[in-house]
Amino acid sequence: MTNVTEQPSGLRWLWLALLVFVLDIGTKLLVMNNMEYGPANRIELLPFFNLTYVHNPGAAFSFLSDAGGWQRWFFSATAIIVSCVLVYWMSKTPARQRLVNAAYALIIGGAIGNLFDRLVHGYVIDFLDFFWGTNHWPAFNLADSAILIGAGFILLDSFRSGNTESKGSN
Repeated sequence: MTNVTEQPSGLRWLWLALLVFVLDIGTKLLVMNNMEYGPANRIELLPFFNLTYVHNPGAAFSFLSDAGGWQRWFFSATAIIVSCVLVYWMSKTPARQRLVNAAYALIIGGAIGNLFDRLVHGYVIDFLDFFWGTNHWPAFNLADSAILIGAGFILLDSFRSGNTESKGSN
């Protein structure tokens, strides 16, 4: 009889997805309950940053926000599929691979946060408004930020993994 100890999988990192989801929904509720709707009702915080309460029927950073309505269901299905694939990958990834598991969890938490908005409201609630002069970046939220950071972590991990592989082949 052999004693094989399995390494814990990346599913241990799902707490981070839950944290992102809770923070995202919590901040959106704060905005909805404490701000008037519309960009004209912004709260100026810094010379380059406002809080504003807007609805986004599109994806991150208002991508396809002016499409005819089909994007709600397309982005909802995409969020579900991507989240399921990432959970599967996390189950196959050792928990010690922190960067990639954190990346997957950030993306899952952000995708589920925006999915919740799409299913409950029919649009995503955005409120972070960065700008330079009169040029405004499309408003976004914590879920969008988590997705972007997670994607960045995946890129960083791929560069780190590439460097490790090339060093090992010498």
